[in-house]
Amino acid sequence: MERRGKPWLVPTLLLLLISLSSLAYFQYPQATTTSSFDPTSHPKSPFKAPKQNIFSELTAAEASSVNTFILEKFGHLNLTKHPKSAKDNFVYIVETLKPNKTDAIHYLHPQGTDADADAEAAPQPPERWAKAAISENFPDGPYMVYYMVGPLPVGEETVIRPLEYCFEEGRNWVKNPGRFLARVQDFGAILDFALSMAEDVADITQELLGATVNRANPNDPQSLLAFPRGSRVETGGMVLWMQFYRPGMGSGARTLLPQGIYCKVDATSSNTSDWTVGQFYYNGVLYDDAEEFRAALQEPDFQRTPPNLDGSWTNTEDFGEYADRELPPPVSIQPYGPRYKLDKKEKYVSWFGFEFYITSAMATGISLYDIRFKGQRVMYELGLQEALAHYAGDDPMQGGLEFLDSFFGMGKNAFELVPGYDCPAYADYLDTEWHQSYKTHTMPNSVCVFEFTADYLLSRHTAQYSVTASRNTFLTVRSVSTVGNYDYTIEYMFYMDGTMEVKVRASGFIFAAFYTANNTKSEDEYGHRIHDALSSSMHDHVLNFKADLDVAGPTNDMVRLALEPMTMKYGWDQPEQPVRNTMHLKEYQVSEETGLDWPKNSGEFYLVYNSEDKNAWGERKGYRITSGTGMGSTPHLTILNSTTLGDSARWAEHDLWVLQRKDTEPRSADPLNYFTPHDPLINFASMANHESLEHGAPDTNYDGDLVVYFNLGAHHIPHSGDIPNTLMHTSSSSVMFVPHNFADADPSRQSVQGVRLQLKGHKSGGFAGEWSAPSSPSSPNNGDLRTRSSARDDNKTKAWYFGHTYRKGVEVPLEMLEPDLGGYVSSEHDITDLNFNGSAAGMWHREEAFGG
Repeated sequence: MERRGKPWLVPTLLLLLISLSSLAYFQYPQATTTSSFDPTSHPKSPFKAPKQNIFSELTAAEASSVNTFILEKFGHLNLTKHPKSAKDNFVYIVETLKPNKTDAIHYLHPQGTDADADAEAAPQPPERWAKAAISENFPDGPYMVYYMVGPLPVGEETVIRPLEYCFEEGRNWVKNPGRFLARVQDFGAILDFALSMAEDVADITQELLGATVNRANPNDPQSLLAFPRGSRVETGGMVLWMQFYRPGMGSGARTLLPQGIYCKVDATSSNTSDWTVGQFYYNGVLYDDAEEFRAALQEPDFQRTPPNLDGSWTNTEDFGEYADRELPPPVSIQPYGPRYKLDKKEKYVSWFGFEFYITSAMATGISLYDIRFKGQRVMYELGLQEALAHYAGDDPMQGGLEFLDSFFGMGKNAFELVPGYDCPAYADYLDTEWHQSYKTHTMPNSVCVFEFTADYLLSRHTAQYSVTASRNTFLTVRSVSTVGNYDYTIEYMFYMDGTMEVKVRASGFIFAAFYTANNTKSEDEYGHRIHDALSSSMHDHVLNFKADLDVAGPTNDMVRLALEPMTMKYGWDQPEQPVRNTMHLKEYQVSEETGLDWPKNSGEFYLVYNSEDKNAWGERKGYRITSGTGMGSTPHLTILNSTTLGDSARWAEHDLWVLQRKDTEPRSADPLNYFTPHDPLINFASMANHESLEHGAPDTNYDGDLVVYFNLGAHHIPHSGDIPNTLMHTSSSSVMFVPHNFADADPSRQSVQGVRLQLKGHKSGGFAGEWSAPSSPSSPNNGDLRTRSSARDDNKTKAWYFGHTYRKGVEVPLEMLEPDLGGYVSSEHDITDLNFNGSAAGMWHREEAFGG
């Protein structure tokens, strides 16, 4: 085929014309390529938050005064400080009742008030109130009841009243518990029943498992334990399926060591003496009672499965010496100190345009409030609401297993972080506190704040005559919550362009299933065989977060900006191309409360726009919500209409939700939902009830203040690589909030550190396509990085830095490279047992059950 013309000529000529149209003459600055600024010679002044942290948790003094006030005012309840059973009345928790947004905004963002010019005119902080949960015993059993106490500090005006306004239908109580065992007089009776049941079948457990229970020492690693999974029946009764486990109570690996004997217990009565032991289940076979089970053992064709024995395979550490461990890994250091500013007292952070407050809660851990970027409002509230794990399986334990972890306490179980490992050695660490059973518990160093430089650039570009590289540094606020068998690392990340990312990583021991040797029909249906007598158990992790966006103010709209294919006829395309297959953008208003899933092929942008404020180019200021970095798109719950969860976690049914923001709907879930999943205190389905998101019309009360709830997590199908622990890089997920026309141009250019290298060459100068031009005295040094240097005669590569560089070497103390962990503050942690101790039955003093 004959080749006609030069196809590369047209685009080349086009680029040349564009270059000529923007031709300008520049001169490079004559300064040296390194700054004379020495950060170490400039001491930092103390940093203070601009306002009081009105979201902070109660102080120890405040919590003590609230407890005393309740004891005095509720004398008729005969509240005890040392409850020994659910029949005792006691104050379970006290914590901050977060102020309503309508009150908080008046303080944080006063309209028409110059607080600096006239301090007396500045609005005062909203009233401070406490929330209390009290266990009260009524004739039909114990209840958990919420109250509000305030205003604080406690004084003549302080009152206590039912906390009703933020719960569905004004209800402030749940029966304690609808599906667990709080009606039993004491926790010890439950353990005693389990031990008695196990002793009655000791011959069977010895025969099949090679072990029995040890009543004298539940921590005996060679003995067995029995734990229940409770479930209600329609008649109002209670059924327990008890499963045997090894080793002892103190082992972290217990969820890897289920044993394949299950026992069904009728626990309808409030007295354990009336409980009855029924069926047994082993290796896929159901036996009517222990006698039938014993008889089957004697049959020659009885099929056994190996016992699930502990060993080195459950160890999370290998202390052996190996050649590839001779050198320690690289670490990050911070020679000149932090670039962010932190007011530890108010827990207020400022970093390159971002500003926000940090607070914590016993149930949900840390949350951020009043997030601003470059002085503009971005988000009022960002924080965890609930963490769900839902399992599936064909045995009596895994088949109905689920957890709502806020009940166990994502904040309560946020333990001390390990410097140099959980966070860089140079990070700042914050303590958190929570108040339970009349005591204040301090968790030292449970939140870290640090800046980090990524292993990839924020941006770069190689042109014909130059290379520009911009370092990618970001700020992180991190905590780790260890609930039972899993450690959840939760972090809030901030980038220099205004992007925010919420990320969850998980590690720990999986909650595994016993492997049934005669399993044929359901082989690999719920997981994989991962050890001699162990099978993985598929499950969903869904963690729900609240993002109360205030993009450049509270009046916002949400749209779906779709990328859609189309066929179009263009006049300029005729006659060569009659029609052209192409694509375009089409915007769909989200006009009512709804749940959304991440679109196929990422074919839609979910955007929250300010309804009124626009950037310099007339575009609405907005933020995009998108599934971020991690293992694929963030998930929602696989199970449809879960029979176990009921109505307690309807937020898990879609990836994200958009709702009207209301003071009466401050959260998507409540920890006490765990008690009554079919009649929860907060039913998210009642919140997301398709109310209109259109505002501005005369007949609507909605003002455009919307809130987004989004889910992180994973569809976890554990495999052999999850033994002994799941790895964090294989179980991470995130959602990002990315500026979309929020600024007039990329704001990171004002903050980022980087370099422009002028490459060797006769024409080395500006951007590719620009003409070289001689320097001229009339061309002043305007500081523009694109300006030209007259000193090009040496034809060498030149480096032009934006931002400061390190000027000299530093001596790094060993603690900056490898902290001395001998000073670790925390002592022994209480175990969060996801069956007994973490249930309603374990609310009162657990030491009574274990003999101290």
